[in-house]
Amino acid sequence: MSAQKIPYKIYLDEKELPTAWYNLRADMKSKPAPLLNPATHAPMSAEELAPVFCEELIRQELDDTTPYFEIPEEIRSFYKMYRPSPLVRAYCLEEKLGTPAEIYYKFEGNNTSGSHKLNSAIAQAYYAKKQGLTGVTTETGAGQWGTALSMACSYFGLDCKVFMVKCSYEQKPFRREVMRTYGASVTPSPSTETEVGKKILAEHPGTSGSLGCAISEAVEKAVTNPGYRYVLGSVLNQVLLHQSVIGLETKAALDKYGVKADLIIGCAGGGSNLGGLISPFMGEKLRGEADYRFIAVEPASCPSFTRGVYAYDYCDTGMVCPLAKMYTLGSDFIPSANHAGGLRYHGMSSTLSKLYDDGLMEAVSVRQTEVFEAAEYFARVEGILPAPESAHAIRVAIDEALRCKETGEKKTIVFGLTGTGYFDMVAYEKFHNGEMSDYIPTDEELAHYAARLPKID
Repeated sequence: MSAQKIPYKIYLDEKELPTAWYNLRADMKSKPAPLLNPATHAPMSAEELAPVFCEELIRQELDDTTPYFEIPEEIRSFYKMYRPSPLVRAYCLEEKLGTPAEIYYKFEGNNTSGSHKLNSAIAQAYYAKKQGLTGVTTETGAGQWGTALSMACSYFGLDCKVFMVKCSYEQKPFRREVMRTYGASVTPSPSTETEVGKKILAEHPGTSGSLGCAISEAVEKAVTNPGYRYVLGSVLNQVLLHQSVIGLETKAALDKYGVKADLIIGCAGGGSNLGGLISPFMGEKLRGEADYRFIAVEPASCPSFTRGVYAYDYCDTGMVCPLAKMYTLGSDFIPSANHAGGLRYHGMSSTLSKLYDDGLMEAVSVRQTEVFEAAEYFARVEGILPAPESAHAIRVAIDEALRCKETGEKKTIVFGLTGTGYFDMVAYEKFHNGEMSDYIPTDEELAHYAARLPKID
């Protein structure tokens, strides 16, 4: 730990912005399992992925040996609108908790999209434009990704079609309207606009939807519209690659003041922000240069790490996407309509799943009401209203800081504050009115979905 006074906010100079994304897989001795063709169960080739994804993004997706990818100048110029983002020393939180721990958070909510998602959205839109495409399709849970992508597409003059999980579409109308302000079309999912949407509605009438459902619809819309490709805001290797700017900046800021993190915490839905935050630190751990403790925090209502199965599964509910080996609850698992819409995905990044399975990372699940208690406490103490997703990391950071208070250990805790909650006020209203519940799936429910996982030889 550093003996000098750490400022409340540590800003890097613009010239200190990362010039390359870090590919964590290059340092993994045991690589993530490859994506499989859903029909043949053979590893997916670049040619097979070409009708769905942009060419350069496919190259990034399949490359697990190149440690760094140069960030194109046009993307770096866009990053400068809101990056570098601040690393904040949570002095007020430390004082209120009475903990000897030092607490830092990387704040990614200082852009109009309100979250870290813009880091990958601008990259994916850039490559779509460079390829000469007309537009892109995508899904969004809570709406942060859809908002970020609509901004990026507006910047490059691309059409943007967003399928928004139905419960979030209804709970978060203002985020939906921001997307429309930037020119995107937004459809509640599942919908009658696609064949897979109609099928899901027939099988699950009245469903509140899921990210898996919305992915299926977005993929179908992309492959049936010439000049369009599908882009995804989490889970995929390419997204974790782009989000590595979060961790690279965090490490550079800590290094600037000689601070060594002991514990790094991030919320986990598909894995984009967690993977981005931990990437350079995990790289050091894998290379034997330093040791850290990593904690992934997920909702108890959608516990893919803590109660899921490590197996090959479809990435979407409609079973049209490739198979990925990941911690999963089953592609047809539809979680309860909790208020952390960005964490309502049935599976987890293949890269993070492999790290977790190898014992390099921990995971915990937390109840929704406990999360909002922490969110409200944080807002009152630190002055930032956090997104429900980010509040999962806040919950565990507070718990770990209080544990330090009990033991007297002086640990350095770093967590990701990936977005603001100003479009999530319906959720806060439910919490304040005592109308928020803590739905947790039973073992029998999860066993039902696990039994339906595809059989891979």
